[in-house]
Amino acid sequence: MPKSIYESIYRDLKRRIEADEFAYRELLPSENTLIQTYNCSRNTLRRAVSRLVSDGYVQTMQGKGVRNIYQPVEQTSFAIGEIESFRESALRNGQSYRTQVLLFMELTADEALSAKTGFPVGGEIYYLQRLHFLDEKPLILNHNYFLKECARGLTKEIAEGSIYDYLEGTLRMSIVNSRRIMTVEKITEIDEKYLELNVEDYNCMAVVTSYTYNGDGVMFEFTQSRHRPDYFRFQEVAVRKG
Repeated sequence: MPKSIYESIYRDLKRRIEADEFAYRELLPSENTLIQTYNCSRNTLRRAVSRLVSDGYVQTMQGKGVRNIYQPVEQTSFAIGEIESFRESALRNGQSYRTQVLLFMELTADEALSAKTGFPVGGEIYYLQRLHFLDEKPLILNHNYFLKECARGLTKEIAEGSIYDYLEGTLRMSIVNSRRIMTVEKITEIDEKYLELNVEDYNCMAVVTSYTYNGDGVMFEFTQSRHRPDYFRFQEVAVRKG
């Protein structure tokens, strides 16, 4: 089935749930009603609903229907189980956003950089330091490494917008999966400077390291995202396997 059909249904239902069109714990319209509303097949609708289940928005009730279990959170939250750009996170959280590029340079991976990032020795790399603001608060300092052959034409101006929009929209890259590691690390001088941290209040911060792959199985990005501890919140929906 065309991906765009079920995704458009998923996004519209998600929007309606977030807009309180359905009350908390209320059942969504019946499956037949939704099929008529979206003029789609049963399988397409069920695929969209399945994604809402995975996101923690709804719960399927055997013999009853689909119940809204969405509860908004006050603090900004970032998704663990999805590959989501900073811009997409900001829009989902209903916040204003901007990105400042602090450093943009090209590197050739030596043994030390290869060991750190997983890129091959001799690989040409774009290296960026980017500061992300939400509602004009500097919350995330990103150290981004992109394999140049996969991100041809990347510029500082593009990086101040959305790199993923450029990769997917202009270069037609398929971004497939990402392996993530979350750690707690000591605050550095650059963290203290750009994230406006006081080491007397916080001496550690959350760091999310990501290894991201495209549709060809190539790791095109290595990123370390350093988060202000007073605004750090990741969320995921866990499902117990039977």
